[in-house]
Amino acid sequence: MQTNILKIKQAITGGETSLGIEFGSTRIKAVLIDNHETIASGSYEWENFLEDGIWTYNLVDIITGLQTAYSEMKQEVERNYGITIRKIGSIGFSAMMHGYMAFDSTGELLVPFRTWRNSTTGVAAKELTDQFQFNIPERWSIAHLYQAILNEEKHLPRIDCITTLAGYIHWLLTGNKAIGIGDASGMFPIDESTQDYNESMVKKFDELIATKGYPWKLKEILPKVYISGEQAGELTEIGAKILDRSRNLQPGTPICPPEGDAGTGMVATNSVRKRTGNISVGTSVFAMIVLEKELSKVYPEIDLVTTPNGSPVGMVHANNCSSDLNAWLGLFREFSEAMGQKVDINKLFEVMLNKALEADPDGGGLLSYGYFSGENITGLEKGRPLFVRSPESQFNLANFMRTHLFTAFGALKIGMGILTKEENVAIDRILAHGGLFKTPLVGQKIVAAAMNAPVSVMSTAGEGGAWGMAILASYMMNKEQKESLEDFLDKKVFEEVDGQEIYPDQVDVKGFEAFIERYRKGLVIEQAAVDNLML
Repeated sequence: MQTNILKIKQAITGGETSLGIEFGSTRIKAVLIDNHETIASGSYEWENFLEDGIWTYNLVDIITGLQTAYSEMKQEVERNYGITIRKIGSIGFSAMMHGYMAFDSTGELLVPFRTWRNSTTGVAAKELTDQFQFNIPERWSIAHLYQAILNEEKHLPRIDCITTLAGYIHWLLTGNKAIGIGDASGMFPIDESTQDYNESMVKKFDELIATKGYPWKLKEILPKVYISGEQAGELTEIGAKILDRSRNLQPGTPICPPEGDAGTGMVATNSVRKRTGNISVGTSVFAMIVLEKELSKVYPEIDLVTTPNGSPVGMVHANNCSSDLNAWLGLFREFSEAMGQKVDINKLFEVMLNKALEADPDGGGLLSYGYFSGENITGLEKGRPLFVRSPESQFNLANFMRTHLFTAFGALKIGMGILTKEENVAIDRILAHGGLFKTPLVGQKIVAAAMNAPVSVMSTAGEGGAWGMAILASYMMNKEQKESLEDFLDKKVFEEVDGQEIYPDQVDVKGFEAFIERYRKGLVIEQAAVDNLML
């Protein structure tokens, strides 16, 4: 133990560690690793908010969160090892994919950051999908840009660059307008052969807007694409001062390409090889399968993105997952406290989630839509969280919890059915990560039922995307010549990592299918709620 602590101290002092910082939808997390093991972490809780009908985060919170997460990590190092961080071996930044951040030549943000959660780009997404014959989801940056063009927004002539949240943080701290290929694939379609934006589609877009007379071409305002393992800049003197308010951190740290949370999820679950998949659970939920071949046609429910090293991925992304479940559990916590019982939130989650294992297989006839925002897979532009039951439903706590877990994965299951049933996509393994899986067994059983495939959760699953980003930063510095990301993960990161695999229980699978049939039929109720309930 003493030897291990001594090695960690030497790594910190010698600047041999790697740092990953990820901006999630509800938490910004910083993770410092040595030899791929977490040695310190910090976090900052935040929430998006509606401003003039747009889901956004403000720049003050972005910078405050960055600094707070880093500061907490730094303080943990000081407490545990008695060392002040002055050097770091490599750094990487990641964030929620997609969205729209547009800047002028002075670096001014021209309109509030439009996050992935906005479903206001339906017209643009459909027109671009038709033009490109390639699915352009509403969340993608190019859909946001084109919708702004269709709306004739005043900021458009002033655009000097557009980027993602991860790309913005990277630019702020390095001065380089860069983006990792995985994050880039959520901005604009990628050509696998060139590992860059699809040139023919870039040309089509420029032709489409030629009559507008803007003083820019699309390629000029997109960030440069980098592949995992490449260096995409270094921490500038200004960047070091922004990141570390104590001014202890020295500039010059190599920084890897900024990535999206989808890419870091693939890394954190060791699912970048073909025929592997992963599912990431949070405010939204997405499943990603690394494809062996192209899909036979365009599906609006399936995004085509890439791994951090450029392999094609079929991605099913649902805008809503845990928000409504968390809200209900918050209500139960309030009830407990009102009864004079102080409840630990982790214990509450464990007890309530485990009740779902006692439920009827289909949730007892209950129905729920946890739609805090619109849902592209089911075609709803706005969200209305809704819980419905009939007089014949078996209304008890176990069925209530099972129903809310089912609905958290309802839209995802509809999209995954296209990949597995219509395209016959082969999946050797699915790995899961996210806070839901901190409670053993329950989340895995529900997801295995939804996917009808074995689901593994590794001991690293709780580390999440920030840890995955730190691994990408480490890969940049520590890979051998011509060593692929897949081999680096298999041989150096996950070789001795334990994992627990659960196979689907066919009773649960049939129960979920019965629930999904009810879920599909009930969508007319949800649409009526969107149309008529002015809440």
